[in-house]
Amino acid sequence: MEDGEEQKSPFREGILRGQVALVTGGGSGIGFEVARQLGLHGSSLVLMGRRLWVLQRAAQTLRELHVQVEVVQGEVRSSDDANKAVKVALSSFGRLDILVNSAAGNFLAPAEVLAPKGFRTVIEIDTIGTFNMCHASFSALRKDGEGKDSKKGQGGVIINISATLHYGATWYQAHASAAKAAIDSLTRSLCLEWGPEYGIRVNGIAPGPVDNTAGALKLGVSNTAERPDLAAKIPIGRLGTTWDIAMAAVFLASNAGSWISGETLVVDGGHWLYKPASISRKDVVMASRSVEQKSRDTGIPDSAKSKL
Repeated sequence: MEDGEEQKSPFREGILRGQVALVTGGGSGIGFEVARQLGLHGSSLVLMGRRLWVLQRAAQTLRELHVQVEVVQGEVRSSDDANKAVKVALSSFGRLDILVNSAAGNFLAPAEVLAPKGFRTVIEIDTIGTFNMCHASFSALRKDGEGKDSKKGQGGVIINISATLHYGATWYQAHASAAKAAIDSLTRSLCLEWGPEYGIRVNGIAPGPVDNTAGALKLGVSNTAERPDLAAKIPIGRLGTTWDIAMAAVFLASNAGSWISGETLVVDGGHWLYKPASISRKDVVMASRSVEQKSRDTGIPDSAKSKL
């Protein structure tokens, strides 16, 4: 795809028509693209974030695309701000159907120099912030919830933006790894508790390295061209884009994902699975042929080869 070229969505344009989404961290990066794609697919939006000017700039861009959007300046660490954002959704659009928890904080730090305050701050933004938003949104998302158009028989959708940092271990990320592991656990717990009676689906998305986002730049990751070493460690062969993450969000928010809950969808091109080959492909082929030839020479029947 050429620079500046709009990537075409595989989903029907109005797949989310009539829905209302609240996106934290929606003014920039992954959060903005998720919000943009939800809007382009028919959803009205409420963007929440700390920096008002960033939110206003994002809202102007979305309005130029004919997306209905409101903004709320606030901290996800504050339950009062979380409640305020939900109230804006209900007062502006009459309902809330989708909550995307994209707000996050992160930085690189060896554990021995990571201050307890820094560790606590990341936990508060990522984990406690996610819970605050889920808790504040519960009454509006539950079937027959608040709002002029109560949902009958089916509740809303929560999407928690997570990570793959904690699937093994990641250097200098003890704080963020712990926070994201807790978010994944929360996703499963809320799926279990809020699905049967309230009809709320709760899922996560775990992005891998994503091109040209502020979060990636903080972690020393830029783009594929500048980091061919990193791209080589991704089986798909490139860094991700915010569009890749947004398409996963559209899928999970839509009826296409109506039987998916409690799952954290990894969208990373296979990055977390990567490990360098311990032997070259050519050597493996040669060794396999040698074993096969030896089996033929010794007359071992095919039925016995698997026992060797």
